[in-house]
Amino acid sequence: MKCLQLVGSCVLLILAAGFADEQAKCRAAEGQQPGWEGTWDREGVAAMIRSRLATVDAARMAADLFYLASDPLPYRKLNFTLPGHEKNTLHEADDFLAGKLEGWGYQVQREGVKVQAYRRDTSKPKQHQYSPPMPEDPWYTAYNLYAEKKGGSRPGEIIVVLAHKDSQSWIDSPGANDNAIGTVGVLETARVLAEYPSERTIRFLLCNEEHTPWTSVTAAQNAKSRGEKIIAVFNLDGIGVKSPEETAAGKQTLVTAYTEPAGERIARLMGAVNDRFRIGLEHRIAKRPGPGDDDGSFVKAGYPASVINIGSWPYADPNYHGEGDIPERTDVPNAAKTVKATIAAVLTLDQGP
Repeated sequence: MKCLQLVGSCVLLILAAGFADEQAKCRAAEGQQPGWEGTWDREGVAAMIRSRLATVDAARMAADLFYLASDPLPYRKLNFTLPGHEKNTLHEADDFLAGKLEGWGYQVQREGVKVQAYRRDTSKPKQHQYSPPMPEDPWYTAYNLYAEKKGGSRPGEIIVVLAHKDSQSWIDSPGANDNAIGTVGVLETARVLAEYPSERTIRFLLCNEEHTPWTSVTAAQNAKSRGEKIIAVFNLDGIGVKSPEETAAGKQTLVTAYTEPAGERIARLMGAVNDRFRIGLEHRIAKRPGPGDDDGSFVKAGYPASVINIGSWPYADPNYHGEGDIPERTDVPNAAKTVKATIAAVLTLDQGP
């Protein structure tokens, strides 16, 4: 009998081990890496993340969105200055954003990059009428804005949260969905984490994409030349933006697109935190054919763990690059949920092994 009991116990142990192994495989397939589960299950970590997510303020995001894409700033462009103002509207936006960040205790650094405004080619489809400037066209200084939380135990490992803050230079589009909403998403992330004692360094970057050359290229290349170890890049661009049909149906969408396998791990983490913390997004993952957008600048510079968080893929806003891209059409609650998911992912990576 004892031999039978011993055999039975061994069988159970083998089955249990096999079950645990299968669970680990399932977690990996779903993007819930064992390290993430272990991180969340550590005492106080999940509760800390939930408490931070509870402070995300959609109303504050909406107020900042209207400031940047309606009143007092109808656009954010280097080649437009409001009557009676000394600074162009992009530099005015920079001052607004820097003031917010400094009010929360951050030191803001400005990195100047020489750029030109795109020309407009009306022979193209309207959404893609931007065309290269000519050499004789004016040059401007666009600024990358940096705000940073220095990590305590692992300051040399950097997590980047970024968005492009400029609106189109070739057409009078308020650029609410592209990309004032991503800009205020980064701003809200910085506010929520302002007093968070991070283990790793968390860097907030507000760059420019609607003038040429893209200033995220300079940011990525300079990080590489400094030998920085960037372990993840989250690009917030068009968050919560989707088709009119999805909007009418009340869909709360998020697509995380990646380029390299290291980015896929971050993309799957986005889905995992959405499930674990019950954020309520309809999340899916997309593999992009090659590096693009501001996350692509970091991929090209040698930082493969880079993703874009966006509301639809392919991008489904009918007002893309048009005058109708106004804040009244922005789904701020959807964007706020994306901010929550991004914060949860950042905190998971920061607290992880």
